[in-house]
Amino acid sequence: MRGPASALIAIALLGAAPAHADDAPPVTGNVAVTSDYVFRGLSQTWGKPAIQGGGDYAAASGFAAGTWASSISERSFPGAAMELDLYASYGRSFDRDWSWRAGVYGYIYPGGNLDRANPRLPARSFDTLEANVALGWKWLTLKYNQALTDYFGTDVEEGYAGNSRGTRYVQLDATLPLRGAWSLTLHAGHTHYPNGLLAPLPGGARKPDYSDVGATLKYQLTAQWALSGGVTHASNAAFYRHTASLLNPNDTSDVGGTRGFVMLQGTF
Repeated sequence: MRGPASALIAIALLGAAPAHADDAPPVTGNVAVTSDYVFRGLSQTWGKPAIQGGGDYAAASGFAAGTWASSISERSFPGAAMELDLYASYGRSFDRDWSWRAGVYGYIYPGGNLDRANPRLPARSFDTLEANVALGWKWLTLKYNQALTDYFGTDVEEGYAGNSRGTRYVQLDATLPLRGAWSLTLHAGHTHYPNGLLAPLPGGARKPDYSDVGATLKYQLTAQWALSGGVTHASNAAFYRHTASLLNPNDTSDVGGTRGFVMLQGTF
């Protein structure tokens, strides 16, 4: 792996150096099966199920690092069957109910490249590196993310006017404990691209900017296992309703819109 991806691996490995046995940081793992992998309101699996899992390290100093992976669709990421995420951050609590955290987050698509598309496009990796900062108050979190690289391959190779470095995603999330083993997570976000298509889509849309909202209800089955069900909605249907597969332009799907999902997740 090259560039931002390899730099992020180095950061994570440095932060995850072994500690003394008496102050070993907590390490947790997770695994999940979901009916649809929805990221920022858009399906990454063309509406199909996904297998996911990862691990996280958290030190008492406030440093955290981890990795996570999910199966994805080659229709959106030709040549790639998996998304691999690497991330590292530092944060602290203050004034009792408040907290902050800042970090970097890398999305890596092994084997994925636009030159694997059909028809073939000029070479361009989907790998993306973001910087982020978050402010939390009790159960509410406001987070700002900004791409330090092109945003998932959105560049002139895909018909855009310029690159997508600097793409911004702002999100507001609330996790509300309900009665017993139930909890509710609410989400709202907005994606802003600095570029747009050179030629409009058949419906006239040029700009990929959109907003997304979602609600997820979770039931804690046991200490390790939870069952969740949710619904999400992404705007800008004119742009996303007929998204063309990069493997076959005649194969289209509404990767946004309103969609539901169910997930079984284990944490260990």
